[in-house]
Amino acid sequence: MTNPLWDLTALINAADPKAARPERHLWLVRLVQWLRHGALDADTAATARPVLRLKLLLNALERHDEPRERVVALLGRFWRETELAALFADSGFSARRGMWPELVERLQLHLLPATPDTDDLAVLFQLMFTEPGDADWLRAIDDATLARLTHLFAAARDADWRAPLLQAMTWLVSATRSAAFAPLLRRRMSTELVADRPFEQLVRAGEQLAASLTAGDDTAELQQSIRQHATYLHALLGRCREAADSVPAHLETHGISVHIVFELEQLQARISRLEALLGVLLSETPRRELQHLLADLVLQSHERRSVRALLARHYSMLARKVAERHAETGEHYITRTWDEYRAMLRKAAGGGAVLAGTTFAKFAILSLGLAPFWAGLGAGINYAISFLIIQLLHWTVATKQPAMTAPAMAEKLGAIRGSGHGEGRDEAAVEGFVDEVAHLVRSQFAGIAGNLALVAPLVLAVQGLAWVALGRPLVSVHDAEHTLHAITLLGPTALFAAFTGVLLFGSSLIAGWAENWFVYHRVDSALAYHPAIVARLGAPRAARWSAWWRGNISGIAANVSLGLMLGLVPAVLAFVGLPIEVRHVTLSTGQLAAAVSTLGWATLQHPDFWWCVVGLAVTGLLNLGVSFWLALRVALRSRGINLQDRRWLRRAIWRRLQQRPRSFVLPD
Repeated sequence: MTNPLWDLTALINAADPKAARPERHLWLVRLVQWLRHGALDADTAATARPVLRLKLLLNALERHDEPRERVVALLGRFWRETELAALFADSGFSARRGMWPELVERLQLHLLPATPDTDDLAVLFQLMFTEPGDADWLRAIDDATLARLTHLFAAARDADWRAPLLQAMTWLVSATRSAAFAPLLRRRMSTELVADRPFEQLVRAGEQLAASLTAGDDTAELQQSIRQHATYLHALLGRCREAADSVPAHLETHGISVHIVFELEQLQARISRLEALLGVLLSETPRRELQHLLADLVLQSHERRSVRALLARHYSMLARKVAERHAETGEHYITRTWDEYRAMLRKAAGGGAVLAGTTFAKFAILSLGLAPFWAGLGAGINYAISFLIIQLLHWTVATKQPAMTAPAMAEKLGAIRGSGHGEGRDEAAVEGFVDEVAHLVRSQFAGIAGNLALVAPLVLAVQGLAWVALGRPLVSVHDAEHTLHAITLLGPTALFAAFTGVLLFGSSLIAGWAENWFVYHRVDSALAYHPAIVARLGAPRAARWSAWWRGNISGIAANVSLGLMLGLVPAVLAFVGLPIEVRHVTLSTGQLAAAVSTLGWATLQHPDFWWCVVGLAVTGLLNLGVSFWLALRVALRSRGINLQDRRWLRRAIWRRLQQRPRSFVLPD
């Protein structure tokens, strides 16, 4: 479509004001490509080459009248036939309501080519300025060149240059008012900040300023009127911004919705655009302000097309909310004193006892010979019920701890900021974080020790009773041999264990999402006060039921989702040709104990058994390490911790490990 290698003469000769609209717009696209060709020129003090080429173009047009007249005529048709105001009012904003429709639209912008046959300057702008670096060279245009360029456009236009800006301001005021009145945002703004109705006054204030700016007489009274109306509009925009900025506080308390976050960002961006337009309209050097505004529009145009930027913003906010939800839960999994350490051992032992029964239930389900999906569903239900029993009895499973405790640790990092050289960091916050790491590691040690201390002996005891009562073990020889073959380190155990860590982390995300959904929709309040529920249960029981669900919804979602994923995900992946299984350290330990008690104690002398023991150690390490690493990444992302700060934290942890290694195993 374009040829950026055109020389200047060919480019100027191709300017045809009588051509059809697509050809005229293609010439503008080619012009910008010709300017952009070659990013920087090292021989001219790193002056942006597009600026140098712009000067060459202006020199050629100023020397020769005939091509200059054609270019001016082409620009004149561009001014008259293109909706210039759309660039300032629409560029960077979505015409759709909600984040997911916006995601679809951005994907379409990536996949579908745009056409230059349009009268919308916002669309044409995206075709012309396709590189993020375009904003840099636009800002680099010097005052003299900018004045010459302004003179060229002045010869082309036949109306006030402020007309499209004023039209854009009118559209933006209407869009801002409409967005603020939408229920999603209106109900979440501070009532004190909208008591004087700043959004309702925007329309009248904008119309008054526009009327003053377009008045014919340039008198002292008119200038005074412009200043008054501008001051009033600026004050209103400030009040509108304060009202919009009050929405996140409501979201922090009552739950986050990606749709609300998206609408809020759109509203705040429109307020900023209105302030930028006022800066251009009221500036003593409007062409310089317009230059900076156009450069900003280039960057916003690229961000508008970026799927990654959209997802990153909303992922960051949701990550913070998930982290904060789990920070509350994670505190219960971190031991800091000997009493808490012993309590963790007891809770983990209880969890190991339940998982001993889970082990036999899994072998029983496998013995039924069900189709893979139904066998996976049965195993998933078995796991989910076991995890729920452990939760209701206030016991624990060690591998569930990391995804909960990482956000709790990240809460200690709120004060950590800096440039990477230590400036601005809070040493106490760093030490607090290192303390939490030590507390977490020894909590994991206590959790695994408690789980394994009871699951293996109970499985062996039940198998022994089966030998005495039935004359045979509960687990068949075939299943026992398969277990030895499956969990050995010589196979894909390490990969499966890491995959299980991903599922553990995934269950924590589901739990955070479920709790945020519960809070956002105020289900606890509905359970406590809904007339039908209160009539059936009574007010005291309804209140207790509401409080119970509010306190346990996260755990229930985590346990049910984890159990079903452990059972169903391998079956689904096997259906599509990915034979990935799960390896959970406590369940695998119970299975190994069952296999040994079936095959006999002579198995302990066989190398396969010891490879399985090593495999269990690796499984535990990867279950914990992968889930914790992923959860910590989310927590750090939610706190804005940069790469340099993360390296600094790693050095602090290594220093503690060298100085006080015992603190990572036992309480001080």
